[in-house]
Formats: sequence, C-alpha cells, structure tokens
Amino acid sequence: MDRRTLLVSLLALPLARRALAADPRRLGFISTSTTSLDSPLLGALRKGLREKGYEEGKNISITYGFASSRAELPALAAKLVAEKVELILAAGSEGIVAARDATKTIPIVMTNSGDAIREGFAKSLAAPGGNITGMTQISPELVGKRLEMLREIFPQLRRVAILWNPVHPNTPITFQEAKIATEKLGMAPDSVTAQEPAEIDAGLTKAAAEGVRAVLVVRDPFTVRNRVRIVKSLNELRMLAVFETADFVEAGGLMYYGADFAELFRQSAVYVDQILKGASPLTLPIMQPKKFELVINAAVAVQRGIPIPASLLVRADRAIE
Repeated sequence: MDRRTLLVSLLALPLARRALAADPRRLGFISTSTTSLDSPLLGALRKGLREKGYEEGKNISITYGFASSRAELPALAAKLVAEKVELILAAGSEGIVAARDATKTIPIVMTNSGDAIREGFAKSLAAPGGNITGMTQISPELVGKRLEMLREIFPQLRRVAILWNPVHPNTPITFQEAKIATEKLGMAPDSVTAQEPAEIDAGLTKAAAEGVRAVLVVRDPFTVRNRVRIVKSLNELRMLAVFETADFVEAGGLMYYGADFAELFRQSAVYVDQILKGASPLTLPIMQPKKFELVINAAVAVQRGIPIPASLLVRADRAIE
C-alpha cells in the first residue's frame, strides 16, 4: 500500500466509525390494543425515551406491529425477529406471549402485563430469569378496591356482574380474583363472558333483567376495542360500572381505578436504556406501578342521577365534567 492510499484509509477510518455510531438502534413494538402511532400511550413511551436521550429518527428506530386481533400477533412477532431488532417492546399480555414464543434471545420489555408472575412471563419480580422484564400492572390485586368503590356509591349492593373475555392470558386470573373479592365483600358474582361484540349486549341485558345493578369490566384488547359499545349498553341499562383504564371513562363510563398506563409506558423506557447499554433482562427486576389513578365521569353521574359520595370525589385524581 503506497503512502497516499494509506493516508486516505486512515482519514476515512474515523468517518466510518462516526457513521457506524450514528446508525440508530433498532427496536420493535408489538400490541393488539395500542393500535395507532398517535396513541397517548405511545406518546408517553416516546417521552420516556427522550428523557433517556433517545429520539426516533435520530438515534433509534422503532418497527411497529399493530394487530387488530390476537391471530395476527405471531406473524408480527416473527417479522420483528427476522428484522433482527435489538429489543422488543411488548404491550399487553397477548403481545408479550407472541414475542416470547417468537424468541428466547432478543430482550423483551413489557410495557404492561396483568400479572407477570402468574402469567408465566418471569420466575420472580426480583430476578425474572429469562429474556423478559419490564412493567407489570398488578391488575388482579386491584379488583377489591374497585368493588369497594362501587359499594361506596351503592351501599345496598348485593350482586355484581363481571364482564370478561375468557380467551386471554390474564383475564381468567382477574376473574378469579374478582370472584373471591366479591364473595369476601358479601356479594354474589355473576359471570358475563363475551368473545364477540353481540355477546356484550346480550350478557349485560340478561344480567340487568335478573336484577344486577353493578358491573366490573375486566380489561383486555377485546373489551378495549368495544369500549364504546360496552359503555353505551351499560348506560342504557342504567347499570353502575367500574373499569380498569381511563379510556372507558373517556368513552362515557362512570369510574376507573387502576395503574396509570401512560406512566407504565413511560417507565418502560428505563429498561430500554439499560438493555441498550448492556444490561441483561435476566437480572433487571420487574417494576410494579407506583402511580394509581381514580377518574370519575361527573357529567355521566349528573346525567344519570348517580350520587357520588364526597368521600369518593375528594380522592379522585380527575373528574370529567
């Protein structure tokens, strides 16, 4: 190699290294309920990533896999694996299952899971023991609190319908917790299962005809996609209801209590940062929610003549007027 060729090569080397360093880190995202790029939950995730120094289109790229049904998830997960993403963000239990089944080596960060241990995603919160870590929302454990709030509004409450979709990784766990909690409070649980939209109306109508006045709605992608239909049916039947996420209340539902989902998504960026810097999901402890919300739709309460106790109103983080 002559001196001129050597000089050109040496000058080009730092430029090549800088170009390599500027290549964005490649992430994947998979979900059945966060179904659009402008979702507020994805906005919270991007905020968390920015706080850690990551910006889409600059130093990270995200390939999004949005599924309209659970059946589409395996192909979307396989596509992310084939594209050799460095990390997969999985939203919701169905997305986590699809990602887990597609890879045992690519790190998976849960933006939210119902119960990470009982769903089999990790051995323990302190030491997950596999390629999955992230956020768990402890949804089943909050069922008792939601039922107590219904009892505050309607002290004579004796029966509660539990609306749930039985074909989901987490909903059977939540249903069992709801059944136990209802019985502990001296109330009778009525199971209302639905896998198709028409079953929602039929199940709730039947429960109302049998004298059931209150409903606990178990969240999953199916109920989220049908939240407007659920809320419409509940309001027409004059039934009280409590939900697990705010989107039901924003659709016209009465009350929600649970983990702040936007905060779960934002906090999942902490795991992205640690893993991209070399940490292993094997030993990154799973984080439980630290922030919970009580949201009451005061406009619906007034419209329907539902007296919300002052003791409940003062605890509300937000009231929709």
